[in-house]
Amino acid sequence: MDKQVLIAFGLTLFAGISTGIGSSIAFFAKRTNTYFLSVSLGFSAGVMTYVSFVELMPNAVNALSSIHGDKTGTIYATVAFFCGILIIMFIDKFVPKKENPHEIRKVEDMGNINVANSMADKSGLVRVGLVTALIIAIHNFPEGMVTFIATMKDIKIAIPIAIAIAIHNIPEGISVSVPVYYATGNRRKAFWLSFLSGMAEPLGALVGYLLIAPFLTDTVLGVIFGMIAGIMVFISFDELLPAAEEYGQHHSAIYGLVAGMAVMAASLIILT
Repeated sequence: MDKQVLIAFGLTLFAGISTGIGSSIAFFAKRTNTYFLSVSLGFSAGVMTYVSFVELMPNAVNALSSIHGDKTGTIYATVAFFCGILIIMFIDKFVPKKENPHEIRKVEDMGNINVANSMADKSGLVRVGLVTALIIAIHNFPEGMVTFIATMKDIKIAIPIAIAIAIHNIPEGISVSVPVYYATGNRRKAFWLSFLSGMAEPLGALVGYLLIAPFLTDTVLGVIFGMIAGIMVFISFDELLPAAEEYGQHHSAIYGLVAGMAVMAASLIILT
């Protein structure tokens, strides 16, 4: 296994572990730092949006145009972009709202736990916790593939993507831990279920390595980069920015968004 593959797995593991960091914050912090989360989520959205339109989509168009011609290549890249959006929309479409890990929850909610006494009610709550952990794992799986494939192509794109996904996973860990704790009343179980759901990211990387990496032709890369761009833009607009707004004020979210774009732009210039 060469060095670049190891780096790709390392970055994906780093992004996945951040879900566990969010879980730890939920258990040990007394209050949610809503301003920090708002700016951080906006920052992550800025990084993802900028890299999608400035790096990933141009790379997709160039790769496909070199084989299929400018017009056809652009059409293929555009279709791949919207296919990526449809994939992540499809995942979210079938997630019940009350069990959606992207519903905003705060550390303070941990003090409002009321575990059911009856076995029937407790069983139902456990189901909610397990479903929540499963849902976040399903969301993290394509993110792992995104980070891995991006690293295999260009590490200067992959590092900021991994950081953005890691930032996005921290409040996600809080959002998973709180309902799982509601379900079980057990902090340890809530932490481990949340942590393991984050490990779906390196699992996604492994699938990318086994199924996609051996076939990384220009056409496959172009399609994948287009889809990754669509997935990240949808995540930014559907999850990150609304969460940033809900955790904080409008301007703090926008300041984070602009800062993320600026840092992404500067890093691309420096690494070019």
